Amino acid sequence: MGRMAFFSSSLPSFVSYFLCFSQFFIFFHCYTITLAFTVHQHEHHPHHIAATHDYRVALTKSILFFEGQRSGNLPPNQRLKWRRDSGLSDGAEMHVDLVGGYYDAGDNVKFGFPMAFTATMLSWSVIEFGGMMKTELQHARESIRWATDYLLKATNHPNTIYVQVGDANRDHACWERPEDMDTPRTVLKIDESNPGSDVAAETAAALAAASIVFRRVDPIYSRVLRKRAIHVFAFADKYRGPYSNGLKTFVCPFYCSYSGYQDELLWGAAWLHKATTNPAYLAYIQTNGQTLGADESDNTFGWDNKHVGARILLSKAFLVQNVKSLHDYKGHADNFICSLIPGASFSQTQYTPGGLLFKMDDSNMQYVTSTSFLLLTYAKYLTFSSKWVTCGGATVTPHTLRSIAKRQIDYLLGDNPLKMSYMVGYGSRYPERIHHRGSSLPSVSEHPQRFPCSAGFAALSSSAPNPNVLVGAVVGGPDAHDHFPDERSDYAHSEPATYINAPLVGALAYFAHSSGQL
Repeated sequence: MGRMAFFSSSLPSFVSYFLCFSQFFIFFHCYTITLAFTVHQHEHHPHHIAATHDYRVALTKSILFFEGQRSGNLPPNQRLKWRRDSGLSDGAEMHVDLVGGYYDAGDNVKFGFPMAFTATMLSWSVIEFGGMMKTELQHARESIRWATDYLLKATNHPNTIYVQVGDANRDHACWERPEDMDTPRTVLKIDESNPGSDVAAETAAALAAASIVFRRVDPIYSRVLRKRAIHVFAFADKYRGPYSNGLKTFVCPFYCSYSGYQDELLWGAAWLHKATTNPAYLAYIQTNGQTLGADESDNTFGWDNKHVGARILLSKAFLVQNVKSLHDYKGHADNFICSLIPGASFSQTQYTPGGLLFKMDDSNMQYVTSTSFLLLTYAKYLTFSSKWVTCGGATVTPHTLRSIAKRQIDYLLGDNPLKMSYMVGYGSRYPERIHHRGSSLPSVSEHPQRFPCSAGFAALSSSAPNPNVLVGAVVGGPDAHDHFPDERSDYAHSEPATYINAPLVGALAYFAHSSGQL
């Protein structure tokens, strides 16, 4: 679509038109962009939406998924009963207790980098939308604490963080339940001589964000988290370097720090600024923001690159808390928003023919959920401050941001060319052969005998549905043409991950509440 024309000043102050795109003719909504001149219309009642899905049920299931990813001693109130205790000797190799935490996806490795990001995003979901979750709020807090309890263990020794348990290459050479795993539980760490500012600063962000979640309901735990976050961030900042330099053979290509560590330092400082009253973090952001990439044009937000998230978070300090010195972060956040507007001349984002935001073929749904969360969160900040986004002469309202986010979440839940929900257990049709070891093999209760390393590969290649339904798991999703084969071996599209669900929790809470379901 060509560049928008500028209208004569003789026209009315507001001229609205709809961006409707031929490639999205059937499946994509039209988004209203209001072209503004001298007067701006504020939104009225922006939070009421039509319910096209049971967002409340989807929210419940999106949180339940995390119980299927648990490692360690499972609690009595464990709801996914086909899982059992696992990884009970984790950390023994280094004489530390690293029992607990989450398996990141469909394997049996505990990667600290994506686990910390998962905890950060679950916490942000609760911070922004926890008041809308009602009975699910306690479950959301439990999912956060399962991660932060582990992160406290991993950061218990000064200037040292244990960042991984398990050898991914050896683990991937087997297909076995976590309850059976007999592959090496290799423990990896960073310290002064082998720094990892990226994973350390993300861990600090997770602890700081979680400290806000627990501030009122468990103030003692909150203080523990906040104090640890301060120490971990200081370590991240003092001993700089990407963790994948020293640990490359173990963490690459799985969770290499492709974007470097500068984004995590900015992100971590932003969370500590929010979690503490210490002005030193605001000064740090003001002094180092530009060198840490505050104004870079990278518009992908996920476990690796946090720049966009930091911009949105810091814009809140300006828009909501009126921290004038962070004014520029609204501009940085606006640039990200403008890059997303479907079909506009200033858009930099690809969408599938069916309307799904598409960043990359491998686990694309993580960017769908993280972007949708940021859209809703920024819309909240803008509404509070009666502001909007200006893109190439067009004024984009918070309502438009919510509409784009809703289209993405609705696609995920089944409004797509295949009429398939990409959340396991939600809707009448969803992925049945997900790339997940524990889900694809008979449970311990059904098959008490252990599966040796290679015995499980028969399940990997089988066309039969997974015997254990990993309720709430969101898989990588369709390809750029909206195709999804539902094959277990197709990990790029069929594997779930904790960092796909974490931001989705907040988005679903918002839609469940705004549609009157919660």
